[in-house]
Amino acid sequence: MLLHLNSQNINAKTISLITDCLKNGGIIIYPTDTVYALGCDITQPKAIERLCRLKNIKPDKANFSFVCSDLSHLSEYTKAIPNHIFRVMKRALPGPYTFILEANNNVPKLLKQNKKTVGIRVPDNLICKEIVEALGNPIISTSLHDNSDDILEYFSDPEIIHQQYEKAVDMVIDGGFGNIYPSTVIDCSNDDIEIVREGLGNLEVLG
Repeated sequence: MLLHLNSQNINAKTISLITDCLKNGGIIIYPTDTVYALGCDITQPKAIERLCRLKNIKPDKANFSFVCSDLSHLSEYTKAIPNHIFRVMKRALPGPYTFILEANNNVPKLLKQNKKTVGIRVPDNLICKEIVEALGNPIISTSLHDNSDDILEYFSDPEIIHQQYEKAVDMVIDGGFGNIYPSTVIDCSNDDIEIVREGLGNLEVLG
């Protein structure tokens, strides 16, 4: 199913259809402030397993992000964040950054297992923000872009994305053309700031 949303006039009924899909274990493709992303409800283990199968990876090997609408969910899934790290996050978010932080015991066991960290995203995209706020908890997410792939048109054109993935996912959310560059990944799990991947985010924000 292809659903169209205008970020200047977001339809509440469409948002409700999307969140109902997620709550029922569905997988969606949706716009962020970087590339389009695959996502499912963090509270739906079977959906997480399905997402892993779709990406052909084991859950404990997955580097999924927790996409949040703001920083209010942090304490639910991460250990205490040092003040200097939190200040950087407040400056950078919402924006095209993924912060890797120490995970706490609330992270779904399916994903955690031997992993001690979690990636946190707060995209600067109104459609994404509305979906996550209406859902009431983070979306487990992974970008369509993969470092082993070439940068192809279907990463940014929702019509082509739908043609490629309509049989694999439940919904594709058309929010207009997406970007072709991924987020900047910052590892803060050891109380230091280490750039893991330079993406769309400006490094000057990190101080």
